[in-house]
Amino acid sequence: MAAIKYWLWLSSQTRLSPRARAAVAKHYGGAEEAFHAPAGDFGRVPGVNRLEAQLLEKRDMSRVEPILEACHIQGIDIITMQDADYPARLRNIFAPPVVLYVKGSLKDLDEEAAVAVIGTRKASVYGLKMGRNLAWEIAKAGGTVVSLVTGGIDEAAAKGALLGGGRCIAVLGTPHRERESSLCLDIAHSGALVSEYPPGTHVLKSFFRDRNRIASGLSLGVAVVEAPENSGALLFAAEALEQGREIFAVPGNADAPNSAGTIELIKQGAKPVTCGWDVLEEFAPLYPEKLKEKGPVSAPVPGPQQPEKAAVPQASRPEESKKEIDKKKSKGYIDLREQLSGLSTEQLEIVKAVSGGSQHIDDIIEATGYTAAKVLSQLTLLEIKGYIRRDAGKRISLNLIRK
Repeated sequence: MAAIKYWLWLSSQTRLSPRARAAVAKHYGGAEEAFHAPAGDFGRVPGVNRLEAQLLEKRDMSRVEPILEACHIQGIDIITMQDADYPARLRNIFAPPVVLYVKGSLKDLDEEAAVAVIGTRKASVYGLKMGRNLAWEIAKAGGTVVSLVTGGIDEAAAKGALLGGGRCIAVLGTPHRERESSLCLDIAHSGALVSEYPPGTHVLKSFFRDRNRIASGLSLGVAVVEAPENSGALLFAAEALEQGREIFAVPGNADAPNSAGTIELIKQGAKPVTCGWDVLEEFAPLYPEKLKEKGPVSAPVPGPQQPEKAAVPQASRPEESKKEIDKKKSKGYIDLREQLSGLSTEQLEIVKAVSGGSQHIDDIIEATGYTAAKVLSQLTLLEIKGYIRRDAGKRISLNLIRK
């Protein structure tokens, strides 16, 4: 514990550039050695400017104890660049983060085919579908999805990875929040939620650009789904290219503004892709035991979107069941049993708990007997599939259609 406080001291110097923090750690061989450097020595470190050297000379440790306490309360693991769990892939980039604050686990990430799936926040319906489906297919084939969990393509990709039952690694441009979103909690449960900023850090605009190097650094390649000209997704791809990562792009309509960036990437040599295996086949020789093409598969289709008051169907008599089966269904009618047939036992229990009408999340947890983490995780999957919707006041309603 004595050594960790020096890493937290260096990590908390967020007015320094990532380059400067990494340069200090490299120059002195560690944070403790840097803290005890002779007075006036920081100005001679390559990559550290005069103002940054002055900040380091203060050797201010006032934030260390609050950071430790916040990490303990929030369940955040602290991984320094000298720890075994720090991904080697990331350690080898330019200006690697000196400390990672992690909810979840990064264990063995270097042994996974991780791909960042990114794109514009102002995505089209086509872009959202492709982002979700691409991530879903990557997860199904054994890959890991890296996401920035912002709106649009990035969020759709994170949800697709979860729906595919795969591992998702999300990189934040902010410190962890005391109350994470349900999506972030599910990502932490399946993979990891990562930030280079200690709890309590004041957020700067530069953080969101800086996180790109971490997300691409954790990945083998980057798949860009939709990107207008001069978009952040193109900046991400450019940084990934500098790190030696493979670049993939999803084709779009030639006259669509959101396709301008991806079309340009393809012109510059990015591989055009239309499915998850188009991406993963580039890495299959490296991970022959983990990556397997699944053949023709159907991407996830959201459930019905126009809610009506719903109830879990009661068991019917055999004669009624036969009439129901024999009766030709009208177009648009979706049988309740068909809607529920693909759900797990846990998901069916949750649907049952909500069947009486809008229910508070706490009541669902109590009714099912499952842990809060399990209920929140399953609610996210049910929401992605379209079976439930979230109402105000942490209440949940069914989204099923009755005849």
